[in-house]
Formats: sequence, structure tokens, C-alpha cells
Amino acid sequence: MSRRRFFSVAAAAGVGVAGATVLGACAPSGSGVASSDNTIRAAIAGEPDQLDPHKTSSYFSFEVLENVFDTLVEPDEKLEMQPALAQSWQVSPDATIWTFTLRPNVRFHNGDSLTAQDVVYSYRRIIDQDLSSAWRLENIATIAAPDDQHVVITTTAPSSNLLSTIGSFKGVAIVNRRNVESGQIATHPIGTGPFSYDSGSPGTSIVLKANPGYWGGAPRVDGVAYSFISQQTTAVSALRSGEIDWTDSIPAQQLRILESTDGVVVGSVVANDYWYVAMNFAKKPFDDTRVRQAVAYAIDRKSIAQVVGYGTATPNQLAIPKTSPWFAEYGRYTDGLDRDGATDKARDLLKQAGVGSLPMGLMVTTEYPETVTAAQVIASNLSDVGIDVTIEQLDFGVWLDRQSQGAFDALLLGWLGNLDPDDYYYAQHHSQGTSNSQKYANPDVDRLLDAGRVELDMARRKQIYTDAAAHIADDVSYLYLYNPSANQAYTSALLDYTVRSDKAIRFRGAHLDRSQSV
Repeated sequence: MSRRRFFSVAAAAGVGVAGATVLGACAPSGSGVASSDNTIRAAIAGEPDQLDPHKTSSYFSFEVLENVFDTLVEPDEKLEMQPALAQSWQVSPDATIWTFTLRPNVRFHNGDSLTAQDVVYSYRRIIDQDLSSAWRLENIATIAAPDDQHVVITTTAPSSNLLSTIGSFKGVAIVNRRNVESGQIATHPIGTGPFSYDSGSPGTSIVLKANPGYWGGAPRVDGVAYSFISQQTTAVSALRSGEIDWTDSIPAQQLRILESTDGVVVGSVVANDYWYVAMNFAKKPFDDTRVRQAVAYAIDRKSIAQVVGYGTATPNQLAIPKTSPWFAEYGRYTDGLDRDGATDKARDLLKQAGVGSLPMGLMVTTEYPETVTAAQVIASNLSDVGIDVTIEQLDFGVWLDRQSQGAFDALLLGWLGNLDPDDYYYAQHHSQGTSNSQKYANPDVDRLLDAGRVELDMARRKQIYTDAAAHIADDVSYLYLYNPSANQAYTSALLDYTVRSDKAIRFRGAHLDRSQSV
């Protein structure tokens, strides 16, 4: 599946296991790391499908791989791109030639020296094999290594977002060629990051150990032991009892309780993710803009956000959250309308389209219970205007098959891993976009999204994406619902850890002081 960091893929391979079984697996036999009192015991909500950063699309995988691999540049806590494996770079006046200078003396976990050839190999692997992040590198014409310390990237057109493209997440990480060619990268990855792979037990745990030679400075903990706990109440109980140190497997309704729990810290920030409904333009009557707009008026986003997020989700009629510098105001479906006014508007549009009662299937995935919860609210909302929703709860593999075949009326899902506005809109809404499963095509949107990729003036670029987003929402290519929060909870003994809006789980700078816990 040549997809971006597709939100629901994160749930693939999620497992429900008893807390005692999972937690016992945090100390695999033969691993001195997991049994150390200076090891962070982290519980994530599902098992990584694999550990090859170029091939996985699973968020569970990236929760681990964020600490194993590096990119040339990376976002800081304000999501501004900073040096990583590249200590500096130069850009030609027309922004088509980018020359990166690598940090000296960086080594992979197996002892191999990092060279410019590794960067060329990594990017060519993604492009030539059309791997998960190939769409990100579409604008790259050539990648060259004139010597061991310099990488030259030439783009086919001016690139205003190249740094975000190559640094926003570990799907474009720099990999070790020997690790790939040995076939071990999917199960025993070798990177340059602050932690190296130590051991794993399928279905239960993965253990990382500190990399003392990390270019950013040796981690202050011995390692990270990940357990897989899909049952959120089990994870919360384990945190409160001191069996684990950190988790993001938290029922939203328990956040307030956790905030008042001694020895527990709760971090919650608005995430860059968004949740949406997409209707199939290839199926009548959803090819009619009036029908799609009627659905957009009829849905009560505030109720959905409240029911799903218990006050932590933010309703939004566009994709980009208010916390982003790319945020734009848009309120077509709510401005000046109360609930009765919105439903009246929806009924009027359906009447104009010649639609009376309308059956609509809505695909959700059982891998994400919140999609089921949101769908139940949506079904209730739409019943008020004569749309009879059948909620189709599918295994994610089946969901993907039907989505790719276009065998759906509507679907509900979310996206994460977005930093640049191109991440939010191009693949999903350009007529040639790789993730445009709803079959949307608007020449004006294509023109704007193409222009946004090459516009170097940031003010003009923001206006381009503001205009494109308005077209997309007016046409209801996606019916945007809300931006969720990144919610995490951890022991008060875990210090210098930050909950990030891009959901990158970074333990490199964190440390443990067990005397701080209660």
C-alpha cells in the first residue's frame, strides 16, 4: 500500500492481552536493559507490524522507530526544522539545489560509519521501490554524493517544503544498507538514533537499549521497554500501580481522573491529526455537491468531538488545527446557524438535489473504537434529515480493500503526520493524488495545490492553501470533523519528557528519578 502516514494503519496488528502477561514480557530473558530500574517502561496500544521505517505505515511502529532512526533534519517542539544528521545545508537561489553537510563521525548501531552514500541509498530505495513515503520524494530529480560528507539533492521545481519532506517523520529515515540487504531490518533494525534494538517478543514487547555513542549525546536512561496493551483501562491501571512509566493508551474519559492521581503526569496538546468523512464521488447521489453539502450541514461536529474526545477534541471544518501557522478560518457549515437552521439547510439542499430518503453506508474500522462512536453520532444526526445510515464495522484489512476498490458510500477515518500544508491536502485532494480514494477532481484545486508546492513566498503560499482548503471544504471532498489531542500519561519520575503535537515519541532527552514518584 503506497500510502502516507495513514492514521488508522496505526491500529494494524493491535492485540488485546492481559496486563500481567504484557507487563511480564517487559523483562525478556537475557536482556539486562529491561530489568534495569533506569529503563523507561512504555505501553503502546498495539504491536508494530514491522520495524522497517521505509515500509511500515503503522503509528505503533513509529512510536518505536522514532527512537532508533534519524533523518537529515527534524522538527523541534515548535515543529520548526532543525539540523539532525545534516549539521548544515545550503540552497540555490531558485531553491532547486540543496547541499547538505553531514555531521562527522556518526555511526550506525552496528559500527558502520554514516556517509553520504547511505543517504543516497536510503532515498533511492524509497523512490525506486515505490515504498510508503515515495510520494514525499516526487519532486526530487537527482540525489548525489560528491564525497562522504555532502549530499546534493536537485528538485524538478522550486521546493518550498523540502526540509519538511525529508524530516517530518521517520518514514524517510536514513537506513543501513547492510541491515537492509541482510533482510533483517524489518525485525532487527539498525539506525543511528539514541537507542538501538535489543530484543523483542512477538505479541508482547520490544526492548531498546541506550546508544552511548549517539551524536546528540548519550541518553540518560538505560533503555526503553515497550509493551503492547490495547485495552486502555489495563494500561491506565498499570500506570497507576507503577508497573509502567508511560502510556498513550488512555480512555479520554479517564484523563480528568488521571490528572488528580498522585505520582501521575498527564500531557495533552492539540495534535496535527484530523478526522474526516469522505463520500464516494463515483456513486450516486454522492456525486452531487448539494448532497455532500447537505451531509456537511447536518453533522454536529461539536457533539462528535465531545462524545469521542470528552472535551479534548477540537471541532474543525478544515484539516489544519488552530495551533498551526497554516490555520485558516472557515465556517460555512455553522456560521450564523443553530442546530435547527443547519438541519433546515440540509433538507433544502437534499430537496434541490431531488433526494428524498437516502440510504448511506458508512465504513468504520473496529481497530479504532472512536470511529464507531463518531459514526453513531453521525447516524443520529443524518436521520434528522432523512438519511438512513448503516454503520459498517470492518476489520481494517477489509476496510482497506473496499476503500481501494471504491466499494463504499462513505468512510470515516483520520490522518496524522502532517506538518506542511502540502501534507494535509495534496495526496488527498489533487486529482492525481495517491490517496484520493473519493475520486475528487477540481481543476482550480489542482492548480492551487501545484502552485503551493513551488511558491517560495510564505505569505503568498499561505493564501494559496487557504484558497485551496476553502474549495475542498465547499466541495466536501472531505467532510472534516475535528482535530484530536495527543494525550499521554506518565509517572512523575519521568523528567524532561515533552508531549508533542506531531505525536513523535522521543525519549532521548528524558530521564528517570524514582524518588519523584509516589
